[in-house]
Amino acid sequence: MTGSSVFLRRFMAHAVNNKHVAKPFASLQLPPTLLLGPGPSNPPPRVLAAMSLNTVGHLHPSYLRVMDEVQSLLRYAFQTDNKTTYAIAGSGAACMEATIVNLLEPGETVLVACNGYWGDRLTNVAERLGVKVHRVEGEWGAAIAAEELIKEIERLKPNAVFVTHGESSTGVCQPLDGIGEVCQKNNSLFIVDTVVTLGGMPFFADDWKVDVVYSGAQKCLSCPPGVSPISFGSRAVEKISSRKTPVASFYLDSLELSKYWGQERVYHHTGSINSTYALRESLVLLSEKGLENSWAQHEKVANSLFKGLEDIGLELLVKNPKERLLPVTTVKIPKGVDGKSIQGFLMNNYNIEIAGGLGKLAGKVWRIGLMGHNARYENVELVLTALKAALSQVKQ
Repeated sequence: MTGSSVFLRRFMAHAVNNKHVAKPFASLQLPPTLLLGPGPSNPPPRVLAAMSLNTVGHLHPSYLRVMDEVQSLLRYAFQTDNKTTYAIAGSGAACMEATIVNLLEPGETVLVACNGYWGDRLTNVAERLGVKVHRVEGEWGAAIAAEELIKEIERLKPNAVFVTHGESSTGVCQPLDGIGEVCQKNNSLFIVDTVVTLGGMPFFADDWKVDVVYSGAQKCLSCPPGVSPISFGSRAVEKISSRKTPVASFYLDSLELSKYWGQERVYHHTGSINSTYALRESLVLLSEKGLENSWAQHEKVANSLFKGLEDIGLELLVKNPKERLLPVTTVKIPKGVDGKSIQGFLMNNYNIEIAGGLGKLAGKVWRIGLMGHNARYENVELVLTALKAALSQVKQ
């Protein structure tokens, strides 16, 4: 410790342990990968460029302007006028937890549509917070009839109702027709997960009377994961404001976060500054393209993929075309085929990543995503070519 200061000499009795950095670390290099799984998707160059801009303070006037722009752009994406609309520093899972921890108190009830992995996850989150869960079970690979959900809402009159709009584990898009109106009549808050559908399928938060909606940045918005959109309607804000107990999570407390994202600009946490730049740019790209055009693009490439998969002899999990999710397609793994070997072949030979199944569908399906920047015909052709090659060459 030659030339050490008086301050450092106070610690000379301690030896620095260098075993964890004994070998030099090379400059980080990652292979180019086409992300055609259920997320994340590949960000476009403009989004990555925005993320690399210089970092400013989390209360710097220029960053506050970015925050304001993100809020306006999110209102467009969600099709809402909700004042309480912002991005949480975390993944879509953080938003899922934020909805329950803010809206519901221990002993209150949530009705959960369970026809895939995310209904199970919400159940887990709610039960950990002392919330009573009533599950409406459905087949993994089919939508739950709206009539069934409505019947249970009217019977139970739960404090909240949770539906996953796009169930990425099964490839199902859950119709939301009429549910919001019934929730309002029964004093139930309507929560919708749009992690995989925002920007990729039609969604109208206000017209469908959704009280809380959240999403992820890394799916159809093609933004690197790390910040996630959420929006609370007036009924939800009123419920949160009238809680008898404090929100159990300070970090996810919507009333506290609203002071940071709102006019007060009260410090809450150090915002994910560069990730917010990226989210802003991804939302600008969506606004430039237009929601209708983005939805139409996802529909066209998804239909092309559906047909192409069936043409090479593969079977789609979701039988009803009207219930198929457009951004993520589930394909049954043929009998006798090792699904992971096929995925490995695609990665090793084509630098393409697709995913296997989750939960009940683990080892039974592949999940192919065509989302946001990746929702292009050339990617349909490429993944079909890769799958044909893999199925003919991989030894089972």
